[in-house]
Amino acid sequence: MNSANTLRQLLGREDQSLVVPGAGTPLEALAIESTGFDAIYLSGYAIAAWRHGLPDIGLLGAGELLDALTAILRVTSLPVIVDADTGYGDVTTVYANVRLLEAAGAAAIQIEDQVWPKKCGHMVGKEVIDADDAVRKVASAVEARRDPSTVIIARTDALAPRGIDEAIGRGKRFHDVGADMVFIDAPASVEDLAQIGSSIPGLLMANVSEGGRTPSLPTQEFHELGFQMVIYPTTPLRIAAKAIKEFMVDLHRNGDARTWRERMYGLDELNELVGLEHYLAVGDRESARRV
Repeated sequence: MNSANTLRQLLGREDQSLVVPGAGTPLEALAIESTGFDAIYLSGYAIAAWRHGLPDIGLLGAGELLDALTAILRVTSLPVIVDADTGYGDVTTVYANVRLLEAAGAAAIQIEDQVWPKKCGHMVGKEVIDADDAVRKVASAVEARRDPSTVIIARTDALAPRGIDEAIGRGKRFHDVGADMVFIDAPASVEDLAQIGSSIPGLLMANVSEGGRTPSLPTQEFHELGFQMVIYPTTPLRIAAKAIKEFMVDLHRNGDARTWRERMYGLDELNELVGLEHYLAVGDRESARRV
């Protein structure tokens, strides 16, 4: 069974929603897998911030995304859900990039309807393309996949600039042209979430971005509202960034890291996370064969 089929099985569970932490780096992917999660969300925001020190305002393209996906798939066998922004162009570009990401190992590919350059979904001032053009891009993504098990996620950011009725209308049209999952980003209330959950057929995704527009709810509440997957795309990034900054401030002020010892991994613990023993064992086996 490939990773896309695995993801489809996970999304098909009726008793619970799939919780998926976000990542932009292989180290986060290792932490996600080692703690028992079933999938990874490769976040465009996390790639921009972690790998390039940039904001999520459309400064990166398909090449950077492919590099990040390849690096993560090198260290994990979990299904990876890839945030492919707008697909980085028109319907033809979407088609080509879905082929590219699927061939690289993506289990799911997400395409959105923002005007390029896009913004993080919880920022103000977003704009979306014409609904007909958005539907054509989603249809192109569906057509592009070679493996019918690859999950196509269609995201709309129309709620903020156009209202919830427009967003739900787009979500329904995305479903009708073959999107496996619909993602309406940045609903601002439980009432909006409930309306989305009761209005759009098929699989639905919710995005928890603490401090953003969408309420942070327990997973079970999202499930009861009709959402089969709940992502935490940048939570690990923001926790780590705050901790790093606080440590740097403390070290700069006091010239002493000892008070942080209990808040960091020891060297052995970090080596365990990155698989040192596995790689040493590979080297030992190859050395034994040469004897």
